[in-house]
Amino acid sequence: MSNMTSTDPIADMLTRIRNAVSVRKSEVVMPHSKVKQGIAELLKKSGFITDVVVTDATIGKTLKIVINDENENARISEIVRISKPGRREYAAATEIPTVKRGRGVVIVSTSKGLLTGQQAKKQGVGGELICKVY
Repeated sequence: MSNMTSTDPIADMLTRIRNAVSVRKSEVVMPHSKVKQGIAELLKKSGFITDVVVTDATIGKTLKIVINDENENARISEIVRISKPGRREYAAATEIPTVKRGRGVVIVSTSKGLLTGQQAKKQGVGGELICKVY
């Protein structure tokens, strides 16, 4: 990469998704990490993306995020990083924000793993607010 080496791989992932959506690319490939895969799986379960594919490459794994099928529009209008390495954002279960009156999703990194805000509230766990999507 250029001098833009990211100290925040999650922000990098979200930016790649955002850029792909803005140029109507239906998929995006990036270096794999468990956290990124976890976030992608939640986006898929929440219906924001079509699929998540992990591929073993010669130099580690890659993560392919299928944003939408060729003939359909992306379902993500906005995807925003909340917590940043320089300024972590935490919330108790009761303080987890609702995104777009529940149409959006906030992803929370909890002691029970990555959960959507709704799941975290149900389980009564708070955590680090990773990102919000709608």
